Amino acid sequence: MTTASAQDRDLPDRTAGRRGVRPGFVLTALLGAPIALLLSWPQALGAERLPGIAQLIALRAGLAIALLITGIVFAVVARARRRWSIAAALAVLLLASSAANAGVLLARGGGATAGSGSGSGSGSGELTVLAWNTLGGAATPQSIARLVIATDADIVSLPETDEAAVAEIARLVAVDGKPMTADTTRGPEGDADIPTSLLLSADLGDYRIDEGAGSTPNLPSAVWEPVDGTGPRIVAAHPLPPLPGMFDDWDAGLDWVSDRCTDPDVIIAGDLNATVDHLGSVLDGCRDAALETGASAVGTWPASAPPWLASPIDHVLVGEAWEVRTASVITDAAGSDHRPIVAVIARR
Repeated sequence: MTTASAQDRDLPDRTAGRRGVRPGFVLTALLGAPIALLLSWPQALGAERLPGIAQLIALRAGLAIALLITGIVFAVVARARRRWSIAAALAVLLLASSAANAGVLLARGGGATAGSGSGSGSGSGELTVLAWNTLGGAATPQSIARLVIATDADIVSLPETDEAAVAEIARLVAVDGKPMTADTTRGPEGDADIPTSLLLSADLGDYRIDEGAGSTPNLPSAVWEPVDGTGPRIVAAHPLPPLPGMFDDWDAGLDWVSDRCTDPDVIIAGDLNATVDHLGSVLDGCRDAALETGASAVGTWPASAPPWLASPIDHVLVGEAWEVRTASVITDAAGSDHRPIVAVIARR
């Protein structure tokens, strides 16, 4: 009887040991915390442009969902085993990372979307800026012209739109009573297969390309300056995407955009192949229109994904001389794989 009673007294202690916090939990939590931070806010470690991390944070909504599902799986395993061990630590880290990514998206805002952009025209003293990667003609000149007219755009950045298409767009909007000038860049060498075009309202006056400003590597971007020196410098930008073998050029392209932001009067529009997570020093000199208006979680690419899941890689950026009035993503991509983004700005 004495022996049995002693064993009964020992049993709760062994059960408590099994259910208590294990060294594996502590070690996993300590080692996994930096990884959780990388998956939530890599800017804290200067890792937002590293291969792998750059792609993951470009799709924060999808990342948050993947982390949530994986975290729930580990939580179920930990609950079944009834111990605070490695599975429990992984569940905590994954669920915390998922919540952090969701929090970032909520803070940036779902913003405004519009089916066709109608009614978005600018008022007195304002400029409407439109950026749309048209996928090399997938969006027709007629579709682009309709959006330019509907938004009453003054500045239109059109990556992957060639000389013939932009000339036709200018003709169509002129027929509607909106004269615009058209220009196209194929980079400093003039031989890029993928062009970038720009439409400017005739009210802005004459503009020419600043040849000394150069371009983003291997995809054409350009700076247009007013011929008479009066007016903003306008940049149509299209850096390379962060694909394997292109990371150095992608990074250099974003640095080129950042260099343009030293001019407080600059207006930059285009497909930057980067979210605000990647822009870093760009946002030291420029402000992102969507971020300013609570719309920077609205995705523009791919257009086949819903806006809340897609990546917001198309931007309108402005220098310190400008304030942002509104910004919205147009849901109708008209055949392109990018949704257009439109912003209304005004001088401070």
